[in-house]
Amino acid sequence: MGGGLAGRKALVTGGAAGIGAAVARGLAERGAAVVVADLDGDAAEKLAADLGGEAWTVDLLDTAPLETLPLDCDILVNNAGIQKVAPIHEFAPEDFRQIQRLMVEVPFLLTRAALPHMYEHGWGRVINLSSVHGIRASAFKSAYVTAKHALEGFSKVTALEGAPHGVTSNCINPGYVRTALVERQIADQAAMHGVSEGEVLEKVMLTEMAIKRLVEPEEVASLACWLASDDAGMVTGASYTMDGGWSAR
Repeated sequence: MGGGLAGRKALVTGGAAGIGAAVARGLAERGAAVVVADLDGDAAEKLAADLGGEAWTVDLLDTAPLETLPLDCDILVNNAGIQKVAPIHEFAPEDFRQIQRLMVEVPFLLTRAALPHMYEHGWGRVINLSSVHGIRASAFKSAYVTAKHALEGFSKVTALEGAPHGVTSNCINPGYVRTALVERQIADQAAMHGVSEGEVLEKVMLTEMAIKRLVEPEEVASLACWLASDDAGMVTGASYTMDGGWSAR
Protein backbone atom coordinates (compact mmCIF):
# COMPACT_ATOMS: atom_id res chain seq x y z
CA MET A 1 0.00 0.00 0.00
CA GLY A 2 3.05 2.29 0.03
CA GLY A 3 3.73 5.44 -1.92
CA GLY A 4 0.49 7.39 -1.84
CA LEU A 5 1.62 9.69 0.95
CA ALA A 6 5.37 9.57 0.39
CA GLY A 7 6.97 12.88 1.32
CA ARG A 8 4.09 13.84 3.63
CA LYS A 9 4.46 14.26 7.39
CA ALA A 10 1.55 13.32 9.64
CA LEU A 11 0.83 14.05 13.30
CA VAL A 12 -1.65 11.79 15.11
CA THR A 13 -2.76 12.76 18.62
CA GLY A 14 -3.70 9.96 20.98
CA GLY A 15 -1.66 7.97 18.49
CA ALA A 16 -0.22 5.23 20.69
CA ALA A 17 -3.33 3.04 21.02
CA GLY A 18 -6.78 2.30 19.64
CA ILE A 19 -8.01 4.37 16.70
CA GLY A 20 -4.95 6.62 16.79
CA ALA A 21 -2.52 3.72 16.50
CA ALA A 22 -4.49 2.20 13.61
CA VAL A 23 -4.48 5.56 11.79
CA ALA A 24 -0.75 6.01 12.43
CA ARG A 25 -0.05 2.56 11.00
CA GLY A 26 -2.24 3.16 7.97
CA LEU A 27 -0.60 6.49 7.16
CA ALA A 28 2.88 5.00 7.60
CA GLU A 29 2.01 2.06 5.32
CA ARG A 30 1.10 4.58 2.64
CA GLY A 31 4.47 6.29 2.92
CA ALA A 32 3.88 9.14 5.36
CA ALA A 33 6.40 10.02 8.06
CA VAL A 34 4.31 9.77 11.21
CA VAL A 35 4.65 11.56 14.54
CA VAL A 36 2.88 9.60 17.29
CA ALA A 37 1.73 12.08 19.96
CA ASP A 38 0.52 10.59 23.24
CA LEU A 39 0.54 11.04 26.99
CA ASP A 40 1.93 7.48 27.26
CA GLY A 41 5.50 8.11 26.16
CA ASP A 42 6.61 4.47 26.28
CA ALA A 43 3.76 3.33 24.04
CA ALA A 44 4.35 6.25 21.67
CA GLU A 45 8.08 5.43 21.44
CA LYS A 46 7.37 1.75 20.76
CA LEU A 47 4.87 2.40 17.98
CA ALA A 48 7.00 5.14 16.44
CA ALA A 49 9.96 2.75 16.35
CA ASP A 50 7.80 0.11 14.63
CA LEU A 51 6.70 2.66 12.03
CA GLY A 52 10.05 4.34 11.52
CA GLY A 53 8.48 7.56 12.77
CA GLU A 54 8.84 9.91 15.71
CA ALA A 55 7.27 9.98 19.17
CA TRP A 56 6.04 13.11 20.91
CA THR A 57 5.30 12.58 24.59
CA VAL A 58 2.86 15.34 25.45
CA ASP A 59 0.16 16.21 27.97
CA LEU A 60 -2.23 18.04 25.67
CA LEU A 61 -4.25 19.31 28.63
CA ASP A 62 -1.29 21.61 29.29
CA THR A 63 -2.43 23.95 26.52
CA ALA A 64 -0.21 26.99 27.12
CA PRO A 65 2.81 25.61 25.16
CA LEU A 66 0.54 24.83 22.21
CA GLU A 67 -0.24 28.53 21.76
CA THR A 68 3.25 29.27 20.40
CA LEU A 69 4.01 25.87 18.87
CA PRO A 70 5.00 25.76 15.19
CA LEU A 71 3.91 22.52 13.49
CA ASP A 72 5.41 21.40 10.20
CA CYS A 73 2.98 18.55 9.50
CA ASP A 74 1.07 18.12 6.24
CA ILE A 75 -1.58 15.85 7.78
CA LEU A 76 -3.04 16.57 11.22
CA VAL A 77 -5.22 13.92 12.83
CA ASN A 78 -7.02 15.28 15.91
CA ASN A 79 -7.86 12.05 17.68
CA ALA A 80 -7.06 12.41 21.40
CA GLY A 81 -10.11 12.20 23.61
CA ILE A 82 -11.59 11.12 26.92
CA GLN A 83 -15.07 10.23 28.12
CA LYS A 84 -16.88 10.81 31.40
CA VAL A 85 -20.49 9.82 31.98
CA ALA A 86 -22.91 11.36 34.50
CA PRO A 87 -26.28 13.16 34.61
CA ILE A 88 -25.96 16.91 33.98
CA HIS A 89 -26.94 17.84 37.53
CA GLU A 90 -24.18 15.58 38.88
CA PHE A 91 -21.53 16.33 36.25
CA ALA A 92 -18.42 17.86 37.84
CA PRO A 93 -17.74 21.28 36.26
CA GLU A 94 -14.00 20.60 36.05
CA ASP A 95 -14.65 17.32 34.20
CA PHE A 96 -16.85 19.21 31.73
CA ARG A 97 -14.15 21.85 31.21
CA GLN A 98 -11.41 19.23 30.83
CA ILE A 99 -13.28 17.47 28.03
CA GLN A 100 -13.81 20.76 26.18
CA ARG A 101 -10.13 21.59 26.61
CA LEU A 102 -8.87 18.29 25.20
CA MET A 103 -11.45 17.77 22.47
CA VAL A 104 -12.19 21.35 21.29
CA GLU A 105 -9.44 23.73 22.41
CA VAL A 106 -6.57 21.36 21.58
CA PRO A 107 -7.76 20.66 18.00
CA PHE A 108 -8.09 24.45 17.56
CA LEU A 109 -4.58 25.10 18.87
CA LEU A 110 -2.95 22.31 16.85
CA THR A 111 -4.79 23.29 13.66
CA ARG A 112 -3.80 26.91 14.26
CA ALA A 113 -0.20 25.77 14.65
CA ALA A 114 -0.22 23.57 11.53
CA LEU A 115 -2.02 25.81 9.01
CA PRO A 116 0.89 28.20 8.27
CA HIS A 117 3.02 25.26 7.06
CA MET A 118 0.11 23.81 5.08
CA TYR A 119 -0.70 27.20 3.53
CA GLU A 120 2.93 27.77 2.59
CA HIS A 121 3.05 24.45 0.74
CA GLY A 122 -0.41 24.72 -0.80
CA TRP A 123 -1.50 21.32 0.56
CA GLY A 124 -2.84 20.02 3.85
CA ARG A 125 -5.26 17.63 5.49
CA VAL A 126 -6.99 18.18 8.82
CA ILE A 127 -8.79 15.02 9.91
CA ASN A 128 -10.90 15.29 13.05
CA LEU A 129 -11.97 12.14 14.86
CA SER A 130 -15.48 13.09 15.82
CA SER A 131 -18.17 10.55 16.66
CA VAL A 132 -21.77 9.70 15.95
CA HIS A 133 -22.17 11.93 19.03
CA GLY A 134 -21.05 14.81 16.84
CA ILE A 135 -24.43 14.57 15.10
CA ARG A 136 -26.58 12.73 17.66
CA ALA A 137 -26.98 12.94 21.44
CA SER A 138 -27.11 10.37 24.22
CA ALA A 139 -28.17 10.93 27.81
CA PHE A 140 -25.47 11.32 30.47
CA LYS A 141 -22.78 12.34 27.95
CA SER A 142 -23.30 16.10 28.02
CA ALA A 143 -19.61 17.06 27.92
CA TYR A 144 -18.64 14.58 25.20
CA VAL A 145 -21.63 15.39 22.98
CA THR A 146 -21.03 19.12 23.42
CA ALA A 147 -17.36 18.77 22.52
CA LYS A 148 -17.98 16.65 19.44
CA HIS A 149 -20.68 19.03 18.18
CA ALA A 150 -18.22 21.89 18.64
CA LEU A 151 -15.52 19.97 16.76
CA GLU A 152 -17.91 19.54 13.83
CA GLY A 153 -18.39 23.31 13.61
CA PHE A 154 -14.69 24.04 13.92
CA SER A 155 -13.90 21.51 11.20
CA LYS A 156 -16.28 23.24 8.79
CA VAL A 157 -14.76 26.67 9.45
CA THR A 158 -11.30 25.18 8.86
CA ALA A 159 -12.58 23.78 5.56
CA LEU A 160 -13.82 27.18 4.40
CA GLU A 161 -10.64 29.03 5.40
CA GLY A 162 -8.33 26.31 4.11
CA ALA A 163 -9.94 25.83 0.70
CA PRO A 164 -8.05 28.63 -1.12
CA HIS A 165 -4.79 27.17 0.20
CA GLY A 166 -5.23 23.52 -0.81
CA VAL A 167 -6.17 22.44 2.72
CA THR A 168 -9.16 20.20 3.45
CA SER A 169 -10.82 19.53 6.79
CA ASN A 170 -13.23 16.70 7.55
CA CYS A 171 -14.73 14.72 10.42
CA ILE A 172 -14.98 10.96 10.86
CA ASN A 173 -18.00 9.90 12.90
CA PRO A 174 -17.76 6.31 14.16
CA GLY A 175 -20.10 4.48 16.47
CA TYR A 176 -18.58 2.29 19.17
CA VAL A 177 -15.10 1.20 18.10
CA ARG A 178 -13.32 -1.92 19.34
CA THR A 179 -10.71 -0.35 21.60
CA ALA A 180 -9.35 -1.43 24.99
CA LEU A 181 -11.51 1.22 26.64
CA VAL A 182 -14.73 -0.06 25.05
CA GLU A 183 -13.86 -3.72 25.66
CA ARG A 184 -13.34 -2.96 29.36
CA GLN A 185 -16.77 -1.28 29.45
CA ILE A 186 -18.33 -4.38 27.89
CA ALA A 187 -16.68 -6.72 30.39
CA ASP A 188 -17.64 -4.49 33.35
CA GLN A 189 -21.27 -4.26 32.24
CA ALA A 190 -21.48 -8.01 31.62
CA ALA A 191 -20.23 -8.70 35.14
CA MET A 192 -22.51 -6.08 36.67
CA HIS A 193 -25.66 -7.32 34.92
CA GLY A 194 -24.81 -11.02 35.04
CA VAL A 195 -25.14 -11.47 31.27
CA SER A 196 -22.79 -12.40 28.45
CA GLU A 197 -20.60 -9.83 26.71
CA GLY A 198 -22.52 -10.54 23.50
CA GLU A 199 -25.78 -9.56 25.20
CA VAL A 200 -24.23 -6.37 26.54
CA LEU A 201 -23.10 -5.48 23.04
CA GLU A 202 -26.42 -6.09 21.33
CA LYS A 203 -28.85 -4.95 24.03
CA VAL A 204 -26.96 -2.13 25.70
CA MET A 205 -24.20 -0.62 23.57
CA LEU A 206 -25.37 -1.36 20.03
CA THR A 207 -29.08 -0.62 20.48
CA GLU A 208 -29.01 2.25 17.99
CA MET A 209 -26.74 0.57 15.44
CA ALA A 210 -28.45 -1.46 12.71
CA ILE A 211 -25.29 -3.53 12.21
CA LYS A 212 -24.76 -5.26 15.54
CA ARG A 213 -21.00 -5.20 15.87
CA LEU A 214 -18.26 -2.83 16.91
CA VAL A 215 -16.40 -0.75 14.37
CA GLU A 216 -12.83 -1.98 13.93
CA PRO A 217 -10.03 0.60 14.37
CA GLU A 218 -8.63 -0.42 10.98
CA GLU A 219 -11.93 0.52 9.33
CA VAL A 220 -11.67 4.02 10.77
CA ALA A 221 -8.03 4.16 9.68
CA SER A 222 -8.92 3.23 6.10
CA LEU A 223 -11.27 6.22 5.88
CA ALA A 224 -8.69 8.54 7.45
CA CYS A 225 -6.08 7.39 4.93
CA TRP A 226 -8.46 8.06 2.04
CA LEU A 227 -9.24 11.53 3.38
CA ALA A 228 -5.49 12.17 3.54
CA SER A 229 -4.98 11.11 -0.08
CA ASP A 230 -5.04 13.20 -3.24
CA ASP A 231 -8.18 11.28 -4.28
CA ALA A 232 -10.09 13.20 -1.58
CA GLY A 233 -8.98 16.63 -2.75
CA MET A 234 -12.58 17.75 -3.36
CA VAL A 235 -13.86 16.40 -0.05
CA THR A 236 -13.94 19.10 2.60
CA GLY A 237 -16.27 20.33 5.32
CA ALA A 238 -17.84 16.88 5.42
CA SER A 239 -18.72 14.44 8.21
CA TYR A 240 -18.37 10.76 7.33
CA THR A 241 -20.47 8.44 9.46
CA MET A 242 -19.19 4.94 10.18
CA ASP A 243 -21.86 4.06 12.69
CA GLY A 244 -23.56 0.92 11.42
CA GLY A 245 -26.73 2.85 10.61
CA TRP A 246 -27.12 4.64 13.99
CA SER A 247 -27.63 8.06 12.37
CA ALA A 248 -30.03 6.67 9.78
CA ARG A 249 -32.71 6.63 12.49
